[in-house]
Amino acid sequence: MESRCISEIIEQKVINRIDQTKECSDRDIKEFISNAMSEIEKYVILSDNEKVQISNTVFNSRRRMGIIQPLLDNPEVNEIMINGTQNIYIEKNNKLFQISERYNSKDFLYNVIQTIASRAGRVINESTPIVDVRLEDGSRLNAVLNPVSLNGPSVTIRKFAEKPYRMEDFIKSGTITQNECDFLIFAVQNRANIFISGGTSSGKTTFLNVLASYIPEDQRIVTIEDCAELKLKHPNIVKMETRNANSEGKGEISMRNLIKASLRMRPDRIIIGEVRDESALDMLTALCTGHDGSMSTGHANSAKDMLVRLETMALWEGHVSSAAIKRQIVTGIDLIVHLKREEDMTRKVVEISEISYLEQQEIIVTPIFLNGEEIGKCSKRKLIK
Repeated sequence: MESRCISEIIEQKVINRIDQTKECSDRDIKEFISNAMSEIEKYVILSDNEKVQISNTVFNSRRRMGIIQPLLDNPEVNEIMINGTQNIYIEKNNKLFQISERYNSKDFLYNVIQTIASRAGRVINESTPIVDVRLEDGSRLNAVLNPVSLNGPSVTIRKFAEKPYRMEDFIKSGTITQNECDFLIFAVQNRANIFISGGTSSGKTTFLNVLASYIPEDQRIVTIEDCAELKLKHPNIVKMETRNANSEGKGEISMRNLIKASLRMRPDRIIIGEVRDESALDMLTALCTGHDGSMSTGHANSAKDMLVRLETMALWEGHVSSAAIKRQIVTGIDLIVHLKREEDMTRKVVEISEISYLEQQEIIVTPIFLNGEEIGKCSKRKLIK
């Protein structure tokens, strides 16, 4: 009898046992599996390796992420993409692979997603078919259900390295040059407001985490994120995370709420994980009210495109003019660092630019580094050594 068939038999026995128990701990589940295994061994001879494999498969199926749990446990896997029950892809060592395993049941995959979301205090169902969740290990999970996802429940998991990246790692991998590194560390320590832009999976959050590690320990930091991903080891830090509305449409805590709350916490610096809506106006306001040295990230194709996006998002608020927003951008942001994911899946800093001044209602952006080459100088006093 194949291990897969035995796993299914044992899992069904465990399910039947769980139905008779109101609450089960991990220890209870493991005991149920062990008992079911003992029954099976009366009829089938199993090696020690087979027993361990079957036990792990059933436990992962009941308590964790099922067939992808080994991928989550593998430090070489950076990203996991589940396309319903059709296939599963992973990014490993900067390359994309399709794995042989896949979920056979949409209902089972749906139940896994619901369980994870509920543990994190999030809701996902037909009326709320999209969710972002932070897993226990710090990984970020995005899930989309029917009817939005036409090929069944789709899941994307972005993993983060257990060992935090350092600037030395970026230099070694070619993400950044030594001159760019020295310049940005100087800028952080001299309280420049820095915005990090880039496309999806270009490494914005990881890079932000490394830059923020150079903030002096005697300063107070407040971080604001939709899904907490930053891992700053700083003695004086307040970490805040947004919250979706409950099933009754109540209890939502938006990024705008948190930005406003952060201003009452005596922050020296405010770090906003990603700006993607009208909260851009609140972020710009915070940057213009004495919180020098703050940072944030956003999606864009270039530094100039990021400024257009910021302006557009801030205009969604509806009561501020384009001219006023542009003045806030010029006043509030000193530098834009643009990251790009290359075709070979490596990440690189392709542009570091200064937000210089406003001329005839156009924001003048001055490149300092392009593709690792220094091509300009800063005009702002605090960025001049």
